[in-house]
Amino acid sequence: MSQHFLTVENLKKVYPSANGTPNPPVFEDINFHIDKGEFVCIIGHSGCGKTTILNVLAGLEEASAGNAFMDSREVKGPSLDRGVVFQSHALMPWMSVLGNVAFGVKSKWPDWSKDKIAEHAGKYLEMVGLGHAIHKKPAELSGGMKQRVGIARAFAIQPKMLLLDEPFGALDALTRGTIQDELLKIVQATHQTVFMITHDVDEAILLADKIMLMSNGPHAKIAEIVEVTMPRNRTRAGIHHDPQYYKIRNHLVDFLVNRSKTYAGVDAEMFHDPKNPPLVRPGLEGDPAQVVALPAEKPAPLLKQVVNH
Repeated sequence: MSQHFLTVENLKKVYPSANGTPNPPVFEDINFHIDKGEFVCIIGHSGCGKTTILNVLAGLEEASAGNAFMDSREVKGPSLDRGVVFQSHALMPWMSVLGNVAFGVKSKWPDWSKDKIAEHAGKYLEMVGLGHAIHKKPAELSGGMKQRVGIARAFAIQPKMLLLDEPFGALDALTRGTIQDELLKIVQATHQTVFMITHDVDEAILLADKIMLMSNGPHAKIAEIVEVTMPRNRTRAGIHHDPQYYKIRNHLVDFLVNRSKTYAGVDAEMFHDPKNPPLVRPGLEGDPAQVVALPAEKPAPLLKQVVNH
């Protein structure tokens, strides 16, 4: 077994068809790993299977082939070792803000006293700036506040891994930015391992250590893994002052607009080995130290084009 905290091997998903005609796989040959404490984002066009991969990692869906291992154990079914935050807040409307978070805490530590559960839940609500709203019901909250409750609930069970499915997608830009800042603070304070789906290139650059780029479906694959080489203490206010920012951003946008189709389809192996997606460092373009990690015995005909685009 790999020593990485999370290892995904040869993952494939095929959905059954209504008329019995075989469907092509949404994705196949998905291979990647995440180390403890890493924040990894995954980006790709709709239909490439990003949410399905997240659901497999959450234990909410089974892959058609392949395996996922977290902390040396195979992922099979849901577990409180994995906290999930969905696009919708998924709060229980009859419970207070505190009650929603306490529900998760009690599930994780059923022997704790009521006071200890409330204290623990309250601490995480304070972290997301909702200490003043613990007795409100979800109907009394804004969309951004509801999503903060979901984030607090996920962090409060202290999962080994946090899975985020476009958690800020429905929020306005100002609220989104505020919660991004809060998420960064909590992740840095807790050294949480995070796997996040996003369609927002700037959000991925701000939050992630690595960004996985998926080719278009069907037969989608991980085409590249982009390392965000900017200093980890980056902020929304200062990120665009770093000269690496535009190199990374342009590389991501170029992939999504122009190159995501290149890696699609059953012949994607001609471009790279899907078991070892190339690791690129576009922020260090022009620096010899940025060379891509690929198996020495595997040719990479598009490598220079990818790195030096």
